[in-house]
Amino acid sequence: MFVESSSTTIRGKTYTRHLLRRSYREDGKIKHETLGNVSSGTPEEIEAIRLALKHKGRLAQLLEARPEWRSRQGLSIGAVWTVLTVARRLGIDAALGPTRSGRLALWQVVARVLDQGSRLSAVRLAGSHAACEALSLGAFDEEDLYANLDWLAEKQPAIEARLFRSLRPSIEESGLFLYDVTSSYLEGTHNELGAFGYNRDKKKGKMQVVIGLMTTAAGVPVSIEVFEGNTTDPQTFVPQIRKALGRFGAKDVTFVGDRGMIKAPQIQALQAKGFHYITALTKPQIRKLLGQGTLQMDLFDEEVAEVRTAEGARYVLRRNPVRAAELAETRADKLAVVQALAEERTAYLHGHARAQVEVARRKVHARAVQLHIDPWTVVAADPLERRIAVTVDEAALADEAQLDGCYTLTTDLTPALAAAPVVHDRYKDLALVEQTFRTCKTGELDVRPIFVRKAARTHAHALVVMLAYRIAHELADAWRDFNLTVQEGLDRLGQLCLIELLAGDQPLCCQVPEPREDLGALLQAARVQLPDALPARKENVTTKHKLPERRKKA
Repeated sequence: MFVESSSTTIRGKTYTRHLLRRSYREDGKIKHETLGNVSSGTPEEIEAIRLALKHKGRLAQLLEARPEWRSRQGLSIGAVWTVLTVARRLGIDAALGPTRSGRLALWQVVARVLDQGSRLSAVRLAGSHAACEALSLGAFDEEDLYANLDWLAEKQPAIEARLFRSLRPSIEESGLFLYDVTSSYLEGTHNELGAFGYNRDKKKGKMQVVIGLMTTAAGVPVSIEVFEGNTTDPQTFVPQIRKALGRFGAKDVTFVGDRGMIKAPQIQALQAKGFHYITALTKPQIRKLLGQGTLQMDLFDEEVAEVRTAEGARYVLRRNPVRAAELAETRADKLAVVQALAEERTAYLHGHARAQVEVARRKVHARAVQLHIDPWTVVAADPLERRIAVTVDEAALADEAQLDGCYTLTTDLTPALAAAPVVHDRYKDLALVEQTFRTCKTGELDVRPIFVRKAARTHAHALVVMLAYRIAHELADAWRDFNLTVQEGLDRLGQLCLIELLAGDQPLCCQVPEPREDLGALLQAARVQLPDALPARKENVTTKHKLPERRKKA
């Protein structure tokens, strides 16, 4: 009796079956009979059946001989099993599917949480963590992972749709989508989506890509999309409307977007699909409404105020005194910098008779322009006393500071659907998207550097980062009472290794030891139950490109 396994690929999907069979002889011929289909069993159960059949008739002897077995330290299991368990709980495992491509994609997500690197480093990571054992994967290399990015890009709509279905109740309850964009600069110039545009990272001379992220009202990401680096914010918005309607089947929801994101064309597109919006006005738009008399400055206060026009427009106003104080302090600091430079230039003029006063004045003025305080400062030169002076135009400064801390929101929701404080609070929820961007860009999941060039693989890379963020956010919430970061917690769990049991040189299985107290507390908080044992790895995972070869060439 034995277990026979076979795989069939149909339309790009691989199906594996496991049959329990026996061999017998009839009329001098060897024949096989299928006793049952055990394909529904887990990989661990299949391996257990194989082990039992292999040693049938002498299981008692095996148990008695156990002290003679050799044991050695195996691969790290604590961190990878924790991340994998959370991925299953969030539905990421199910969304990616049970095929080999889905499991490779799942490893890319797990590897992104454990260590942010390239596909090459993800393969090396699988050499020290029990990736193949936990995911029932065979051998793979970096080329398999790059090809897997192509698969991920093709399946992204279906994957996001599956994940969205698990979040549908929260979407329907809140009726909100939050949407914002950011940019990520590139180290090279060969990415197909790379272009020069408004660089939020302040990296001059760097090409970039633009990333749009759509989340639930609670800030849970549901979709991510990468655009060419010169795409403006409003241009990224209409595709999100089509996505919400077609991919997610959303109805009667409200999009919340930052100022400058939702303009007249976007509003028309939203209303044509029965959607609503909440967004903020830019300062020029606020000044225009003030000039028309639609808004008055005394309405801007700590308490939320509302203005409704005869045309049906709604404006929600507020002044944040903390933000106003921050802006005033920033201006004072910038002014002090320019004044210090003026004193330095004056001292230089006094010590160098041939130095030109006008040249010194231009240098100080250039610094004022660089710090954006030139509209309300005056840089003057006194040729007789050879002095540079910086004074403040009080009227211009008052005009500049008029709207400090002031913001105005607008929406097409009726007061019955959303009162002014509700509109205000929903707009503030955009901070959740910004927090996600910070984590994905400069936190534990550093999306940079982007080690791919093709557009499809760039899309897939962003999807991997988004899915990894969901896992990291879940772990952060579970470990919020521990004095450590997610990365520190995973590093600690990485110390928990398998115990590999061998009979001679033949690995039989891998036992999972009982974790020590501090690791047990982390596992319990994350609701992770470790298995008792895992099948032994049959194949080694290695990279095609070796670091020693690169070092020799260097």
